[in-house]
Amino acid sequence: MLRNPDYVLSLVVAFALGFVAVLALPVGGADMRVRFAMQEPAGPGGASIHYKSRIGDSASSVQVAAAQSAGGPEDIRAPLPPAPRSRWSYPSMTKLVALAAAPFPYRGIVPRTRARFLNVKARGREGRKTRSGKVYWADKTYNDPRALLHIPRGFDPSRPSVMVLFFHGMGATLARDVVARQRLPAQISESGTNAILVAPQFAVDARDASAGNFWKEGGTRRFLEEVSQQLAKLQGDPQSAEVFAKMPVVVVGYSGGYVPTAWTLANGGIENRIKGVVLLDGLYGEIGKFANWIERGKTGFFLSANAKSTRKGNASLKRMLKRRGVAYNTKIGATLTPGSVTFVEAVKRHRDYVTRAWSDNPVSDMLRRLPWVAPRSDPARSASLAPSLAR
Repeated sequence: MLRNPDYVLSLVVAFALGFVAVLALPVGGADMRVRFAMQEPAGPGGASIHYKSRIGDSASSVQVAAAQSAGGPEDIRAPLPPAPRSRWSYPSMTKLVALAAAPFPYRGIVPRTRARFLNVKARGREGRKTRSGKVYWADKTYNDPRALLHIPRGFDPSRPSVMVLFFHGMGATLARDVVARQRLPAQISESGTNAILVAPQFAVDARDASAGNFWKEGGTRRFLEEVSQQLAKLQGDPQSAEVFAKMPVVVVGYSGGYVPTAWTLANGGIENRIKGVVLLDGLYGEIGKFANWIERGKTGFFLSANAKSTRKGNASLKRMLKRRGVAYNTKIGATLTPGSVTFVEAVKRHRDYVTRAWSDNPVSDMLRRLPWVAPRSDPARSASLAPSLAR
């Protein structure tokens, strides 16, 4: 048969066609062709950076770290099946946006002392001398009005949802610490819950826990009113602004973030929206403000996890609550219920507390313990800021 020219020609043609068909196949499937983050041009001064992840993970180091995250403890309730995709479902989106109602710049007073916040002037510059004697200049430390907004892929504002309002500690920036080191956008995405993240920038990379405009009456409310409009723009749906403006809030304060957390509870103007407070090794002071909120409000939960550095603060709050007849737990339950008060002592290392406390990725773990928050329609892990912005 091999001597038959027609037969040999047929074999050659068949082989060639098969080879071409194999080459035409997409490598890694259709998903591989869209696993790239898209960057929009920055706004004036580079204040706004916007990323969209069309599907799952991109190849960024932040997302590689997200893919290595472990699941929550065994006592967490079994997750509900994801909801069907609706018109509200979008790709994940992360944005740094400048806001007029941000904590800084701030030109008011310090409530504790009634002294001017910016108390130093030199060579045309204004600054702040802290109690330690360190001087921070306003144009460098107290002049970043941006907030980090993160909407995970599959988020659906028409279903039960929650806004995580995260207050970082001292010596932090949003991109370098909140995104890359503390992995807050990744934790929100990996929780699989219908949650979003809002994290304002406080003092930039400084040992200062000042709350700035959040010291003012209604400061947090004004901030979140502006945030709701920005979130609606981020999703491309102006009608969703009203949903974001009424969304339940869980306030998470890490380390020095206890200061804006306490003032948000005391006079932030969003008490009817707060459904939970989480302190991650952050109970250094303002004990009375936390006790007052716990005592008067039964619609939200309180959870404080401490390392050695805040052991005394947690003990003080326990004693105060005991005198007021408020019961508390020392073990986290499978669900965090309204009115519950929980104190847990976790690992000793303070710096890593946002990624390792009572569990790995404690913010993600906390969200899974909220039975009133729906699962996302598409709980795939999603992108955050690119590694090149981790500064």
